[in-house]
Amino acid sequence: MGLHTMTASPTLAAIRFGTGLRPGQNAPDPGALLTGLGGADTLQQRYPQDSYATRIALGRELTRLNRSRRDSDEADAAFLEARRQLSRDVLRQLAITLARGVAAEGGAALRERLVWFWADHFTTVGGRSYMRGSIAAYVDDTIRPHVAGRFSDMLEAAILHPIMVLYLDQERSYGPNSITGQRRGASLNENLARELLELHTLGVGSGYTQDDVRQMAELLTGIGVTGEGELAFRPNNAEPGPEVILGHSFGGAPVADLSEIRAALRALSLRPETARHISGKLADYFLSDTPDPDVVADMAAVWMDTGGDLAQVIGAMLAQPSAWAPGPGRVKRPLHFIASGLRALDIPADRIASASANAVNRIASLPMAAMGQAWQQAAGPDGYFDDDREWIRPQSLAARIGWAMVAPAELRPRLPDPRVFVQGALSDAAPPDLIRAAARAETRAEGIGLVLASPEFQRS
Repeated sequence: MGLHTMTASPTLAAIRFGTGLRPGQNAPDPGALLTGLGGADTLQQRYPQDSYATRIALGRELTRLNRSRRDSDEADAAFLEARRQLSRDVLRQLAITLARGVAAEGGAALRERLVWFWADHFTTVGGRSYMRGSIAAYVDDTIRPHVAGRFSDMLEAAILHPIMVLYLDQERSYGPNSITGQRRGASLNENLARELLELHTLGVGSGYTQDDVRQMAELLTGIGVTGEGELAFRPNNAEPGPEVILGHSFGGAPVADLSEIRAALRALSLRPETARHISGKLADYFLSDTPDPDVVADMAAVWMDTGGDLAQVIGAMLAQPSAWAPGPGRVKRPLHFIASGLRALDIPADRIASASANAVNRIASLPMAAMGQAWQQAAGPDGYFDDDREWIRPQSLAARIGWAMVAPAELRPRLPDPRVFVQGALSDAAPPDLIRAAARAETRAEGIGLVLASPEFQRS
């Protein structure tokens, strides 16, 4: 499936489907977006995050230090330093995420945008144990490998990752009629089952019932996490007997195992409700917060025809004439805004990846929080805001304008000429009045701030 070649614009390819324009570099060929999306993920290799195993080891050491901190002043100091290091590590993860976005071109930039989308779709928030330092590893493990693959593979990887299991308290759930349940009394937790149906697959109002939620919760019993942070399945915790979910039976083997849970996840991934729900979210994310129903229907049809092949679903979106309609689109989320701002300012990705924790906090983490997207701290499992109005409330809009006016001079003491900058940042998407305003600015800092704060730059 090809792009709508009559209207596809290189500038829009970079701004709407990538991470922004960079001065001195040609905008990507729109037709190469999908080809690049399916290519090797060189940015993960160039800017690696800590592995999940590394984060688990560091988390366990932090737990050990916490238990021994009362033994001596030295032990307490060691714990406090380890906790400060954890905060620095989380900021480094933000720096690497930004560096990947800044370095990405063409289809690789589309991949970064999709990673950001799916990380929000499968939101986890690190609140206890080693979770806080492990979110970036969870994203690299469960999302990056699958953005151009099949949704069923991503769904399995995300739902059965220990971080998701811990985040939604699934390891505390066991079947009322299981061996454990009969000994301890009922303790069925529906968190993961509910979010799986409501957020991750079918969507609100898609026809599932509370009984489906409960049956799914019973099917998920048995899933847990070992003390080493690995996924475990404990048959004694699993609810015996088959569970009927949306009219289909799963489970019921003499000894429960993960295979029936995987089968249920695959079945959910191929439901037409799932195809419509997630196609709608993708169109919403890239095109409009009120996406054209016909566009969503076309994407969902490709989903069903291809078994949830995400690259082909994205291709169906890019083939729509409305995907290439000129003019500002969605308000950039803060991570996207800052990444595109760093690209427009021509800040080297290597410099971002190696920045100190204090610099990352000052230039990215604190501003993102003020704009409404605190790093790895979504308010709940439904992720960050999904409404443009939420991103441009007075307080968050003031934070965006503040970043536009202050950050460039800190990042680049010798600022470029605003007349050149506006062309590099927006190319043919820059309106005449903004070009004139940049040229008439009293200072370079003011001119560049006007461009970065403009509606044309703030939107994709």
